[in-house]
Amino acid sequence: MLLFVLLRLLLLLLPRLTTSFTTPSPPFPPPSSTRLHNNVGGTDDLAAYVNKNKPIDRSFAHILEQNNEWSRSMKATHGSTYFADMVGNHKPEYLWIGCSDARVPANEIMGLGPNKVFVVRNVANLVIGTDFNAMSAIQYAVSVLKIPHIIVCGHYDCGGVRASMTNLDHSPPLENWLRNIRDVYRLHQEELNSVTDPEARHRRLVELNVVEQCINLFKTGVVQKRRVETFLDESSPQTCPRIHACVFDPNDGSLTQLKVDFQKYMDELHEIYDLYKPDSPSPTPTATTTAKEKQLSMNLLKEMRATPNAPDGIPSGPPSPAPQSIFTRIKSKLSRD
Repeated sequence: MLLFVLLRLLLLLLPRLTTSFTTPSPPFPPPSSTRLHNNVGGTDDLAAYVNKNKPIDRSFAHILEQNNEWSRSMKATHGSTYFADMVGNHKPEYLWIGCSDARVPANEIMGLGPNKVFVVRNVANLVIGTDFNAMSAIQYAVSVLKIPHIIVCGHYDCGGVRASMTNLDHSPPLENWLRNIRDVYRLHQEELNSVTDPEARHRRLVELNVVEQCINLFKTGVVQKRRVETFLDESSPQTCPRIHACVFDPNDGSLTQLKVDFQKYMDELHEIYDLYKPDSPSPTPTATTTAKEKQLSMNLLKEMRATPNAPDGIPSGPPSPAPQSIFTRIKSKLSRD
């Protein structure tokens, strides 16, 4: 009797067992055109997902509306072809390397509109040789766009600088990034430690960080090469790109240029970092400099360096009277040849 009951139960359960092995149940209901899988594996009805009896977030729609208004106002002010005229005419005058901080917008700070500023932004406005994003932008700005001015702009109340002044691990990759600012502190530790007021020390580190990032620009090969080319080019009014150290104060909206003697820094560091020099054969002659003119300029520069108190390295400002006389001597020599 017991055996009969067990066989009866087995016959009843067998179809269900077979179905469970051959057609496993899905982990969630199959989606339909009106259902949406949420991020925890469940589903929401699409209509209920869109209409949850709450106001729809129109923040991005508002941005698009503002863009339309801005576009209309720019055309009304500058003409209907204002934007069309910039197509194929990308000629910014400044490369801005600034902080990602939302309070430091490059164009607005300088009172400039579109097509004036080529922008690189990151946490604490760093120029790091292994940062391919920044290095690629700098290369393009200097070599292709021939931008004559580079601005490195820090700002007071910088969160990245403040974070670097604390002995806390902010976790990678942010901590790896902030270590570059800690290195700036190390280079200027004696000066910074002598500042007793924490806020004044922070502001000074902001300034020193800007100076060090400017020096990092001078170290890069693309900047050195372009500065040598423009130095040797008689048609160039000054050695370019010019590098400017600035600090923005979000407290009053003022932009200040730091007084930095970059020539002094370069005189101390050129033996280590110089990749290009006026008497180096590496830079390619510019369109306005013939091979003969270039060779004469190199020879004359060598003569200058052989004289007492001769300038060394690449001038940070416009060519001095001595380099100008070089080109005069080149012309006179060419006329005699």
